[in-house]
Amino acid sequence: MSTIIDTVLSRPANLRDLGGFPVAGGVIAEGFAIRSDDLATVTPEFASELVEGGLGAIIDLRSSDEFGATGRGPFGEQPVTYHHVPLMRSISAASMPAFEPGTIPPMGELYPLIFERAAGQLVAALGIMAYSTGAVAFHCAAGRDRTGVLAASLLLALGASDDVIVADYELTHANMAGVGERTRANLGAVMKKLGYDTDVAARAAAIDFSADRAMEVTLRTLRERHGDPLTPLRAAGLSGGLVARLRERAGVA
Repeated sequence: MSTIIDTVLSRPANLRDLGGFPVAGGVIAEGFAIRSDDLATVTPEFASELVEGGLGAIIDLRSSDEFGATGRGPFGEQPVTYHHVPLMRSISAASMPAFEPGTIPPMGELYPLIFERAAGQLVAALGIMAYSTGAVAFHCAAGRDRTGVLAASLLLALGASDDVIVADYELTHANMAGVGERTRANLGAVMKKLGYDTDVAARAAAIDFSADRAMEVTLRTLRERHGDPLTPLRAAGLSGGLVARLRERAGVA
């Protein structure tokens, strides 16, 4: 497909296999779920490496405008199944009505809204993980916010503790410098082309995320609102059968 910007291709800065994290009944097997920053802007060589390593499917959590700007990238030429499951309507903060346009919402406030308002998409993504063949990689732009919410959803469904979920989330902090370089090379051009305020993106990139307790706040907020953080997802279709299939795929059945 045609794209609206010339992308700068590079290796991911925030990719990791969730294998090895402890959950109820064992540890997640490697080669099941991989989280990453933008996979649409990787080099063809890296795309081939992932496929040769067992990648079978990609879940793209980016908005339609982000996808329209880059397409699938080098993975469009690879034998992988592609699923576009956007968790937000656009990359503008205005896509979440609770926040003022042109502002940077606190992530500890944004994440619970994604759990609640995009619960159907999160369940759909978990279903893809449960029934795909091979490893499933899921990504947004930076691999932290939307990707972090889906990773937390998966870990919650598998029975991981809050400490494990937060530990996974916080691994991204050490990668944010590299993520910033990648996103500045492409996301800024996307936002400018689509008419968004690039000053907001610049301010967001300057935040010291190492002090961010967003996932802790998110889990606490979801419990305060729902009792169980998975309640919104269960209401959207997360069944016992789907959880059982996820556990089988994760090697902890």
